Amino acid sequence: MDEATHDELLQGEAHIWKHIFSFANSMALKCAVELGIPDILHSHNRPLSLPEIASNIFTNSSSYNSSPHTLNNLSRIMRLLVHNQIFTSTISHDSDGISPPVTLYALTAASRWLVRSGQNELSLSPLLLLENTPWMLNPWQNLSTCVKEGGCTFQKAHNGRAFYDVVGKEPEFMRVFYDAMKHTGNITMKKVLSSSRVSNAIWEGLESVVDVGGGTGSAIAEIVKTYPRIKGINFDLPQVIEIAPEHAGVTHVAGDMFDAIPSAQALFLKWILHNWDDENCVKILKNCGKALPEKTGKLIIVDLVLKPDDDDDIFGSTGMAFDLQMLVNFQGLERTEVEWKNLLEKGGFPRYKITKIPDLFSIIEAFPSKLTLNLSMPFK
Repeated sequence: MDEATHDELLQGEAHIWKHIFSFANSMALKCAVELGIPDILHSHNRPLSLPEIASNIFTNSSSYNSSPHTLNNLSRIMRLLVHNQIFTSTISHDSDGISPPVTLYALTAASRWLVRSGQNELSLSPLLLLENTPWMLNPWQNLSTCVKEGGCTFQKAHNGRAFYDVVGKEPEFMRVFYDAMKHTGNITMKKVLSSSRVSNAIWEGLESVVDVGGGTGSAIAEIVKTYPRIKGINFDLPQVIEIAPEHAGVTHVAGDMFDAIPSAQALFLKWILHNWDDENCVKILKNCGKALPEKTGKLIIVDLVLKPDDDDDIFGSTGMAFDLQMLVNFQGLERTEVEWKNLLEKGGFPRYKITKIPDLFSIIEAFPSKLTLNLSMPFK
């Protein structure tokens, strides 16, 4: 291999510098959400100046006095976020020609996903706040250890406690976690259910669906709301069911998917199998098979299908980062289509169909071995 040119080395150096400080992007985003900046801009429905943003941040607070350090610190944070295309900035000149120009800030298509005003159920802000808590960040410090020694880095960072043990015993972590799962799940479920062509084909003829590991039941509630004929069962661990609110048409059932799963025509698994290695996934899938009718039952899986060689996939790099997230937290993994195919076959579901939706995730329908119709289709 030829030696790199001076320009290539310079570009390489800049690339590494960028990655060294990429954490600042997430921290600045977190700061903006904690200060409520996306909501402030959204509520005013017009570009705002820095003093206007600051005065809204400190509404009902005596600590704001337009001090230079307040505006200067805020301007530096906004400068990075504008550069990252989270907000826009424009220079406004007063018509009198005397007043100094003012920088005005506004939302972009990206920061609209951070708005929580008006009980917005389709916000990524809760996930952003979750991922930047010490509970989620500290395990990444042990990433190299998992290569050298194996084991779960989350447990190494949390005194041997597994992820859901920490969720169950840390009330604030539980609140932040399920808030993030609810909002992010709402985004994905809207896409799963919004396309009538795709959605009707998936849910057609079903009268009962169990959401396996369904959390507090928001996903199955949306399914039942869209298809009222379906009897919805939300199935999760007892400590989760205890905090689950009532949903029309949904019955909450407590249990463990590694022991047994309630029977239904279809089982819905959203963001479940990526938490586990193949061995544990096969155990879950075999229990799913026992809960389904042999000839007419099916799994409806919503999970990532990695396409690492597809440079046109706008979620591609996020998918690979998500894969490491699963490694860090659970020793789980995201899978390519080939890996999904092999896993499903081992679990007793040799036929499958993958439907790509405009989301980070895909829909995988999987059918038991006793089903005679061949529905295996290539990834599209």
